[in-house]
Amino acid sequence: MAQSFRQTDILDLARRHGKVTVEELAERFGVTLQTIRRDLTELAEAGLLDRVHGGAMLPSGVSNIGYEDRRGLNTEAKAAIAAACAAAIPHDCSVFLNIGTSTEAVARALLQHRNLMVITNNINVANILVANPDADIMVAGGMLRRADGGLTGALTTRAIEHFKVDVAVIGCSALDQDGDLLDYDIEEVNVSRKILAQARERFLVADHSKFHRTAPARIASLSEIDIFFTDVPLSPALDQLCRDWGTEVKVGQAVRA
Repeated sequence: MAQSFRQTDILDLARRHGKVTVEELAERFGVTLQTIRRDLTELAEAGLLDRVHGGAMLPSGVSNIGYEDRRGLNTEAKAAIAAACAAAIPHDCSVFLNIGTSTEAVARALLQHRNLMVITNNINVANILVANPDADIMVAGGMLRRADGGLTGALTTRAIEHFKVDVAVIGCSALDQDGDLLDYDIEEVNVSRKILAQARERFLVADHSKFHRTAPARIASLSEIDIFFTDVPLSPALDQLCRDWGTEVKVGQAVRA
């Protein structure tokens, strides 16, 4: 498909925000609703977006969005979530941060924390926390995934077994409405499960775009999470499940300039 400049901009907006609406796009580009619907339909037919009621969203399925695209997706929301998560992590403790752009945001929010021991299987997290002179950094070795700086595999899992951390902070690629945390890579899923098993408290960081996606591999249930940090309120049904399970939900509001 030969994309117009407008369609290219629509794709960029979808990558940054996870979802676009017909009305907002029509107002932004000064065109009719029908024109935007036609653009979204063409992008969907090309497999670049999924059409939903009132707009479109990034496609989901059995493969994840590219790492650089994920890095630029919902940055304000991730920063707000990370700030709320960091506020719940005390000084003088041990923390595990796993793979993902949301956990990288948490690492940035921990730069002023004192006397931390951070264990991670995320090379990017380690590089971010180098700027905190009061944080000791341990990297759980394994097979390096060049695309996103993640370390996975049996070596990583065995390395994690040597630790019992105060707090584990994990992300996920999708969150099902039954409360299941989902991901695409089974090796990464196995590592995340081990991280949760080796922690006294378990935190999840995930923005609203994860509510509209799906992935094939199950990490765990929200019932196994102590605090879930996100940026929008949950659906009534999922919120009730969290109440029943005793999973605390903290909503950090993004601040836009």
